[in-house]
Amino acid sequence: MFSGIIAAIGRISELTPRNDGTPTVRLSVDAGGLSLDDVAVGDSIACNGVCLTVVDRDAQRFCVDVSPETLSCTIGLDAPGAINLEKALRLADRLGGHLVSGHVDGVGEVLRFDAVGDNRLLEIRAPQDLAKYIARKGSITVNGVSLTTNTVDGATFAINLIPHTLEATTLGRLQAGCRVNLEIDLIARYVERMLNPDASENQ
Repeated sequence: MFSGIIAAIGRISELTPRNDGTPTVRLSVDAGGLSLDDVAVGDSIACNGVCLTVVDRDAQRFCVDVSPETLSCTIGLDAPGAINLEKALRLADRLGGHLVSGHVDGVGEVLRFDAVGDNRLLEIRAPQDLAKYIARKGSITVNGVSLTTNTVDGATFAINLIPHTLEATTLGRLQAGCRVNLEIDLIARYVERMLNPDASENQ
């Protein structure tokens, strides 16, 4: 479990196909400012909002294996580049953002990324089937970052990004046309399930 408060910007430095007969890819990630002193093999780190398991590490780098399924339904893990990093929460940690599972629900498209003073107006179109989970002043995760929606219009929502968020995450590098990982509010997911207990989980 995560909070959506990004600890550091890391960088995928290398992608290597596994030699075990599976189509899994191993990513080597430079941890940047993320301390790995308390990270062990088997621990979870959210990479651009995707919960991945550490399979190897040294003082400044860690490796994770990514399945074809994960690569097919997320963005930002298929090429070298900057990514948002967050270690899994401890039970005693403060929940500064909101409860984030690290399971991406869909990929959205940036429609606008406009300057508003020192801030930025970020407008995203989500997949249509996620629209019902997105509420004004509700929580959503974009590339692993816990954010609050300002406005919602169908499957399109807007967020105000403050300078700190722009500097401490990769969101400051977005532009119109970029694709982003989205995770809906965990509470909304369970509320729907309770209201529709007979609905198929594959829908």
